Amino acid sequence: MLVARLAVFAVGAVIVQAVLRSAVRTVVVPRGEQPALTRLTFAVVRVPFDALARVRGDVEGREQTLARYAPAALLTLVLMWVLGVIAGFVFLFWAADGERTWSESIYLSGSSITTLGMRAPETPAGFLLAFAEAVIGLGIVALMISYLPTLYSLYSAREAEVVKLDVRAGSPPTALELFTRMQRVGWLDALDPMWESWEQWFVELEESHTSHPALQFFRSRRLGSNWTTAAGAVLDAAAIATSVLAIDQSAQAAITMRAGFLALRSIAQFQGIPVDTDPAPNAPISVHRQEFDLLLDELTAIGLPVVEDREQAWRDFAGWRVNYDRALIGLCALVEAPAASWSADRIDGWRRPGVLHKHWVVPALETPPSW
Repeated sequence: MLVARLAVFAVGAVIVQAVLRSAVRTVVVPRGEQPALTRLTFAVVRVPFDALARVRGDVEGREQTLARYAPAALLTLVLMWVLGVIAGFVFLFWAADGERTWSESIYLSGSSITTLGMRAPETPAGFLLAFAEAVIGLGIVALMISYLPTLYSLYSAREAEVVKLDVRAGSPPTALELFTRMQRVGWLDALDPMWESWEQWFVELEESHTSHPALQFFRSRRLGSNWTTAAGAVLDAAAIATSVLAIDQSAQAAITMRAGFLALRSIAQFQGIPVDTDPAPNAPISVHRQEFDLLLDELTAIGLPVVEDREQAWRDFAGWRVNYDRALIGLCALVEAPAASWSADRIDGWRRPGVLHKHWVVPALETPPSW
Protein backbone atom coordinates (compact mmCIF):
# COMPACT_ATOMS: atom_id res chain seq x y z
CA MET A 1 0.00 0.00 0.00
CA LEU A 2 2.87 2.34 0.82
CA VAL A 3 4.43 1.74 -2.58
CA ALA A 4 1.11 2.55 -4.26
CA ARG A 5 0.77 5.81 -2.35
CA LEU A 6 4.34 6.81 -3.18
CA ALA A 7 3.62 6.15 -6.84
CA VAL A 8 0.43 8.25 -6.67
CA PHE A 9 2.33 11.03 -4.89
CA ALA A 10 4.93 10.98 -7.66
CA VAL A 11 2.21 11.25 -10.30
CA GLY A 12 0.70 14.26 -8.55
CA ALA A 13 4.09 15.95 -8.20
CA VAL A 14 4.79 15.44 -11.92
CA ILE A 15 1.42 16.97 -12.87
CA VAL A 16 1.93 20.02 -10.64
CA GLN A 17 5.47 20.68 -11.82
CA ALA A 18 4.40 20.30 -15.46
CA VAL A 19 1.68 22.92 -14.96
CA LEU A 20 4.08 25.27 -13.17
CA ARG A 21 6.70 24.88 -15.88
CA SER A 22 4.06 25.66 -18.52
CA ALA A 23 2.95 28.81 -16.67
CA VAL A 24 6.48 30.06 -16.01
CA ARG A 25 7.74 29.33 -19.52
CA THR A 26 4.69 30.98 -21.09
CA VAL A 27 4.53 34.12 -18.94
CA VAL A 28 7.85 34.66 -17.15
CA VAL A 29 10.67 33.36 -19.35
CA PRO A 30 11.72 36.24 -21.66
CA ARG A 31 12.88 34.04 -24.53
CA GLY A 32 10.34 32.47 -26.87
CA GLU A 33 9.20 29.04 -25.71
CA GLN A 34 6.15 26.91 -26.48
CA PRO A 35 5.38 24.40 -23.71
CA ALA A 36 3.36 21.38 -24.84
CA LEU A 37 0.33 22.34 -22.72
CA THR A 38 0.27 25.86 -24.15
CA ARG A 39 0.66 24.64 -27.72
CA LEU A 40 -2.02 21.97 -27.31
CA THR A 41 -4.47 24.40 -25.69
CA PHE A 42 -4.14 26.93 -28.50
CA ALA A 43 -4.49 24.17 -31.11
CA VAL A 44 -7.63 22.70 -29.50
CA VAL A 45 -9.32 26.07 -29.00
CA ARG A 46 -8.61 27.00 -32.61
CA VAL A 47 -10.70 24.14 -34.01
CA PRO A 48 -14.18 25.54 -33.17
CA PHE A 49 -13.16 29.08 -34.13
CA ASP A 50 -11.96 27.95 -37.56
CA ALA A 51 -15.19 26.01 -38.06
CA LEU A 52 -17.34 28.97 -37.02
CA ALA A 53 -15.33 31.33 -39.25
CA ARG A 54 -16.03 29.08 -42.25
CA VAL A 55 -19.72 29.00 -41.38
CA ARG A 56 -19.91 32.79 -41.08
CA GLY A 57 -18.56 33.08 -44.63
CA ASP A 58 -18.57 36.86 -45.04
CA VAL A 59 -15.36 38.79 -44.37
CA GLU A 60 -16.72 40.82 -41.48
CA GLY A 61 -18.18 37.79 -39.71
CA ARG A 62 -14.99 35.81 -40.24
CA GLU A 63 -12.83 38.58 -38.80
CA GLN A 64 -15.10 39.06 -35.79
CA THR A 65 -14.94 35.34 -35.06
CA LEU A 66 -11.18 35.01 -35.40
CA ALA A 67 -10.65 38.17 -33.32
CA ARG A 68 -12.03 36.30 -30.31
CA TYR A 69 -9.73 33.31 -30.73
CA ALA A 70 -6.59 34.61 -28.97
CA PRO A 71 -8.40 35.97 -25.86
CA ALA A 72 -10.44 32.76 -25.60
CA ALA A 73 -7.30 30.63 -25.91
CA LEU A 74 -5.55 32.62 -23.16
CA LEU A 75 -8.50 32.26 -20.78
CA THR A 76 -8.70 28.55 -21.57
CA LEU A 77 -5.00 28.21 -20.86
CA VAL A 78 -5.46 29.74 -17.40
CA LEU A 79 -8.33 27.35 -16.77
CA MET A 80 -6.13 24.43 -17.83
CA TRP A 81 -3.43 25.55 -15.40
CA VAL A 82 -5.92 25.75 -12.53
CA LEU A 83 -7.51 22.40 -13.34
CA GLY A 84 -4.06 20.83 -13.68
CA VAL A 85 -3.00 22.07 -10.24
CA ILE A 86 -6.26 20.81 -8.73
CA ALA A 87 -5.80 17.40 -10.36
CA GLY A 88 -2.18 17.15 -9.25
CA PHE A 89 -2.97 18.00 -5.64
CA VAL A 90 -5.82 15.48 -5.58
CA PHE A 91 -3.16 12.80 -6.02
CA LEU A 92 -0.92 14.45 -3.42
CA PHE A 93 -3.66 14.78 -0.80
CA TRP A 94 -4.75 11.17 -1.28
CA ALA A 95 -1.19 9.88 -1.04
CA ALA A 96 -0.37 11.97 2.06
CA ASP A 97 -3.17 10.56 4.19
CA GLY A 98 -3.90 6.85 4.18
CA GLU A 99 -7.42 7.42 5.53
CA ARG A 100 -8.56 10.03 3.01
CA THR A 101 -10.88 8.98 0.17
CA TRP A 102 -10.64 10.21 -3.42
CA SER A 103 -13.80 12.32 -3.05
CA GLU A 104 -12.42 13.97 0.08
CA SER A 105 -9.14 14.66 -1.75
CA ILE A 106 -10.99 16.35 -4.63
CA TYR A 107 -12.99 18.48 -2.19
CA LEU A 108 -9.88 19.44 -0.25
CA SER A 109 -7.91 20.32 -3.37
CA GLY A 110 -10.67 22.55 -4.73
CA SER A 111 -11.07 24.25 -1.36
CA SER A 112 -7.32 24.89 -1.06
CA ILE A 113 -6.68 26.42 -4.48
CA THR A 114 -9.63 28.80 -4.13
CA THR A 115 -8.59 29.63 -0.52
CA LEU A 116 -12.22 29.22 0.52
CA GLY A 117 -11.27 27.02 3.47
CA MET A 118 -14.42 24.92 3.26
CA ARG A 119 -12.44 21.87 4.29
CA ALA A 120 -9.36 21.86 6.54
CA PRO A 121 -6.72 19.11 6.45
CA GLU A 122 -6.35 16.95 9.51
CA THR A 123 -2.60 16.22 9.32
CA PRO A 124 0.55 18.38 9.21
CA ALA A 125 1.35 17.03 5.74
CA GLY A 126 -2.13 17.97 4.60
CA PHE A 127 -1.72 21.52 5.97
CA LEU A 128 1.56 21.93 4.10
CA LEU A 129 -0.01 20.74 0.85
CA ALA A 130 -3.03 23.03 1.35
CA PHE A 131 -0.78 26.05 1.90
CA ALA A 132 1.33 25.12 -1.13
CA GLU A 133 -1.71 24.78 -3.38
CA ALA A 134 -3.15 28.09 -2.17
CA VAL A 135 0.14 29.86 -2.91
CA ILE A 136 0.30 28.30 -6.38
CA GLY A 137 -3.29 29.32 -7.14
CA LEU A 138 -2.66 32.91 -6.07
CA GLY A 139 0.58 32.88 -8.06
CA ILE A 140 -1.22 31.88 -11.26
CA VAL A 141 -3.72 34.70 -10.77
CA ALA A 142 -0.91 37.18 -10.09
CA LEU A 143 0.95 36.04 -13.22
CA MET A 144 -2.05 36.67 -15.44
CA ILE A 145 -2.82 40.02 -13.79
CA SER A 146 0.71 41.18 -14.62
CA TYR A 147 0.82 39.45 -18.03
CA LEU A 148 -2.31 40.84 -19.67
CA PRO A 149 -1.39 44.57 -19.35
CA THR A 150 2.02 43.81 -20.86
CA LEU A 151 0.39 41.90 -23.70
CA TYR A 152 -2.08 44.63 -24.56
CA SER A 153 0.57 47.33 -24.30
CA LEU A 154 2.68 45.52 -26.89
CA TYR A 155 -0.42 44.99 -29.04
CA SER A 156 -1.24 48.72 -28.99
CA ALA A 157 2.33 49.64 -29.93
CA ARG A 158 2.23 47.21 -32.86
CA GLU A 159 -1.15 48.37 -34.12
CA ALA A 160 -0.28 52.08 -34.03
CA GLU A 161 2.13 51.62 -36.93
CA VAL A 162 -0.26 49.28 -38.75
CA VAL A 163 -3.04 51.88 -38.61
CA LYS A 164 -0.62 54.56 -39.82
CA LEU A 165 0.22 52.36 -42.80
CA ASP A 166 -3.49 52.00 -43.58
CA VAL A 167 -3.63 55.78 -43.98
CA ARG A 168 -0.71 55.72 -46.40
CA ALA A 169 -1.18 52.41 -48.22
CA GLY A 170 -4.85 51.46 -47.94
CA SER A 171 -6.58 48.59 -46.17
CA PRO A 172 -5.38 46.00 -46.92
CA PRO A 173 -2.10 47.81 -47.59
CA THR A 174 -0.20 47.40 -50.85
CA ALA A 175 3.10 48.72 -52.11
CA LEU A 176 1.40 50.13 -55.23
CA GLU A 177 -1.09 52.15 -53.18
CA LEU A 178 1.69 53.40 -50.92
CA PHE A 179 3.71 54.75 -53.83
CA THR A 180 0.59 56.18 -55.48
CA ARG A 181 -0.25 58.24 -52.42
CA MET A 182 3.36 59.24 -51.84
CA GLN A 183 3.53 60.47 -55.43
CA ARG A 184 0.35 62.51 -55.02
CA VAL A 185 1.59 64.37 -51.94
CA GLY A 186 5.17 64.75 -53.19
CA TRP A 187 6.80 62.58 -50.54
CA LEU A 188 8.53 60.18 -52.91
CA ASP A 189 11.95 61.67 -52.16
CA ALA A 190 11.35 61.60 -48.40
CA LEU A 191 10.88 57.91 -47.67
CA ASP A 192 13.75 57.46 -45.21
CA PRO A 193 11.76 58.51 -42.10
CA MET A 194 9.18 55.85 -42.91
CA TRP A 195 11.85 53.18 -43.41
CA GLU A 196 13.44 54.15 -40.09
CA SER A 197 10.12 53.88 -38.29
CA TRP A 198 9.47 50.43 -39.73
CA GLU A 199 12.98 49.23 -38.96
CA GLN A 200 12.25 49.93 -35.30
CA TRP A 201 8.84 48.26 -35.67
CA PHE A 202 10.40 45.08 -37.03
CA VAL A 203 12.97 44.98 -34.22
CA GLU A 204 10.23 45.29 -31.60
CA LEU A 205 8.04 42.81 -33.47
CA GLU A 206 10.67 40.07 -33.37
CA GLU A 207 11.22 40.50 -29.63
CA SER A 208 7.56 40.76 -28.62
CA HIS A 209 6.11 38.08 -30.90
CA THR A 210 8.59 35.41 -29.88
CA SER A 211 8.55 36.29 -26.17
CA HIS A 212 4.74 36.50 -26.17
CA PRO A 213 3.56 34.28 -29.05
CA ALA A 214 -0.13 34.84 -28.24
CA LEU A 215 0.33 38.30 -29.76
CA GLN A 216 0.66 36.73 -33.19
CA PHE A 217 -3.03 35.81 -33.13
CA PHE A 218 -4.40 39.16 -31.93
CA ARG A 219 -6.06 40.72 -34.96
CA SER A 220 -6.09 44.35 -36.02
CA ARG A 221 -9.02 46.58 -35.21
CA ARG A 222 -9.58 47.44 -38.87
CA LEU A 223 -11.34 44.87 -41.01
CA GLY A 224 -8.79 44.52 -43.82
CA SER A 225 -5.62 44.97 -41.79
CA ASN A 226 -3.23 42.54 -40.18
CA TRP A 227 0.30 42.80 -38.89
CA THR A 228 1.49 40.15 -41.36
CA THR A 229 0.10 41.86 -44.47
CA ALA A 230 1.38 45.23 -43.22
CA ALA A 231 4.86 43.75 -42.88
CA GLY A 232 4.61 42.30 -46.39
CA ALA A 233 3.49 45.60 -47.92
CA VAL A 234 6.37 47.51 -46.31
CA LEU A 235 8.98 44.95 -47.32
CA ASP A 236 7.66 44.84 -50.88
CA ALA A 237 7.65 48.63 -51.00
CA ALA A 238 11.25 48.78 -49.79
CA ALA A 239 12.28 46.10 -52.32
CA ILE A 240 10.55 48.00 -55.14
CA ALA A 241 12.07 51.32 -54.11
CA THR A 242 15.52 49.72 -54.14
CA SER A 243 15.23 47.71 -57.33
CA VAL A 244 12.67 49.48 -59.53
CA LEU A 245 12.42 53.21 -58.86
CA ALA A 246 14.94 55.53 -60.50
CA ILE A 247 15.25 57.83 -57.49
CA ASP A 248 18.05 58.75 -55.13
CA GLN A 249 18.54 55.82 -52.78
CA SER A 250 19.94 55.58 -49.27
CA ALA A 251 20.94 52.51 -47.31
CA GLN A 252 17.91 52.84 -45.00
CA ALA A 253 15.51 50.89 -47.23
CA ALA A 254 17.96 47.96 -47.40
CA ILE A 255 18.48 48.09 -43.62
CA THR A 256 14.73 48.04 -43.06
CA MET A 257 14.37 45.03 -45.34
CA ARG A 258 17.06 43.18 -43.44
CA ALA A 259 15.42 43.97 -40.10
CA GLY A 260 12.12 42.85 -41.59
CA PHE A 261 13.12 39.51 -43.05
CA LEU A 262 15.14 38.62 -39.96
CA ALA A 263 12.10 39.35 -37.78
CA LEU A 264 9.70 37.35 -39.96
CA ARG A 265 12.12 34.44 -40.17
CA SER A 266 12.55 34.39 -36.39
CA ILE A 267 8.80 34.36 -35.75
CA ALA A 268 8.24 31.77 -38.49
CA GLN A 269 10.93 29.48 -37.11
CA PHE A 270 9.38 29.81 -33.66
CA GLN A 271 6.13 28.48 -35.13
CA GLY A 272 7.91 25.67 -36.96
CA ILE A 273 7.34 27.15 -40.42
CA PRO A 274 10.02 25.74 -42.75
CA VAL A 275 12.11 28.66 -43.98
CA ASP A 276 15.51 28.81 -45.66
CA THR A 277 17.81 31.06 -43.65
CA ASP A 278 20.26 31.37 -46.54
CA PRO A 279 18.24 31.18 -49.77
CA ALA A 280 19.83 31.41 -53.21
CA PRO A 281 19.11 34.74 -54.97
CA ASN A 282 17.30 32.90 -57.78
CA ALA A 283 15.29 30.54 -55.56
CA PRO A 284 11.55 30.33 -56.35
CA ILE A 285 9.25 32.97 -54.90
CA SER A 286 5.46 33.26 -54.82
CA VAL A 287 5.41 36.40 -57.00
CA HIS A 288 5.47 35.65 -60.73
CA ARG A 289 7.34 37.66 -63.33
CA GLN A 290 4.06 38.59 -65.05
CA GLU A 291 2.78 40.14 -61.83
CA PHE A 292 5.98 42.10 -61.47
CA ASP A 293 5.80 43.43 -65.02
CA LEU A 294 2.19 44.47 -64.47
CA LEU A 295 3.23 46.35 -61.34
CA LEU A 296 5.91 48.21 -63.31
CA ASP A 297 3.30 49.20 -65.91
CA GLU A 298 1.05 50.57 -63.15
CA LEU A 299 3.92 52.47 -61.53
CA THR A 300 4.78 54.00 -64.89
CA ALA A 301 1.14 54.93 -65.49
CA ILE A 302 0.97 57.02 -62.30
CA GLY A 303 4.11 58.90 -63.25
CA LEU A 304 6.76 57.21 -61.14
CA PRO A 305 10.31 57.02 -62.54
CA VAL A 306 10.96 53.35 -63.31
CA VAL A 307 14.32 51.92 -64.38
CA GLU A 308 14.61 50.91 -68.02
CA ASP A 309 16.24 47.50 -67.51
CA ARG A 310 13.29 45.41 -66.37
CA GLU A 311 15.27 42.19 -66.39
CA GLN A 312 17.77 43.54 -63.90
CA ALA A 313 14.96 45.11 -61.86
CA TRP A 314 13.27 41.70 -61.63
CA ARG A 315 16.49 40.04 -60.53
CA ASP A 316 17.07 42.67 -57.86
CA PHE A 317 13.49 42.50 -56.59
CA ALA A 318 13.40 38.68 -56.54
CA GLY A 319 16.76 38.66 -54.78
CA TRP A 320 15.25 40.70 -51.95
CA ARG A 321 11.85 38.99 -51.90
CA VAL A 322 13.33 35.49 -51.56
CA ASN A 323 14.62 36.47 -48.10
CA TYR A 324 11.14 36.90 -46.65
CA ASP A 325 8.75 35.26 -49.13
CA ARG A 326 8.31 31.88 -47.41
CA ALA A 327 8.19 33.34 -43.88
CA LEU A 328 5.65 35.98 -44.92
CA ILE A 329 3.24 33.57 -46.61
CA GLY A 330 3.58 31.05 -43.77
CA LEU A 331 2.75 33.65 -41.13
CA CYS A 332 -0.25 34.83 -43.17
CA ALA A 333 -1.44 31.21 -43.24
CA LEU A 334 -0.81 30.84 -39.52
CA VAL A 335 -3.03 33.75 -38.52
CA GLU A 336 -5.50 33.42 -41.43
CA ALA A 337 -4.82 37.02 -42.45
CA PRO A 338 -7.38 38.82 -44.63
CA ALA A 339 -6.55 38.67 -48.34
CA ALA A 340 -3.88 41.15 -49.40
CA SER A 341 -1.83 41.52 -52.56
CA TRP A 342 1.36 39.42 -52.75
CA SER A 343 0.93 37.98 -49.23
CA ALA A 344 -2.28 36.51 -47.78
CA ASP A 345 -3.79 36.08 -51.25
CA ARG A 346 -1.47 33.09 -51.87
CA ILE A 347 -1.81 30.89 -48.79
CA ASP A 348 -3.76 28.14 -50.59
CA GLY A 349 -2.15 24.78 -49.99
CA TRP A 350 -0.54 25.79 -46.71
CA ARG A 351 -1.60 23.68 -43.73
CA ARG A 352 -0.54 24.67 -40.26
CA PRO A 353 -0.01 22.18 -37.39
CA GLY A 354 -3.15 21.10 -35.56
CA VAL A 355 -4.23 18.84 -32.72
CA LEU A 356 -3.34 15.59 -34.49
CA HIS A 357 -0.42 16.69 -36.68
CA LYS A 358 2.59 18.70 -35.55
CA HIS A 359 4.23 19.72 -38.81
CA TRP A 360 3.48 22.24 -41.54
CA VAL A 361 2.37 21.15 -44.99
CA VAL A 362 3.86 23.59 -47.48
CA PRO A 363 3.12 23.59 -51.23
CA ALA A 364 6.01 23.61 -53.67
CA LEU A 365 6.49 26.70 -55.82
CA GLU A 366 5.96 25.61 -59.40
CA THR A 367 6.98 28.81 -61.13
CA PRO A 368 10.52 29.97 -60.31
CA PRO A 369 11.73 33.45 -61.17
CA SER A 370 12.58 33.67 -64.91
CA TRP A 371 16.24 34.58 -64.84
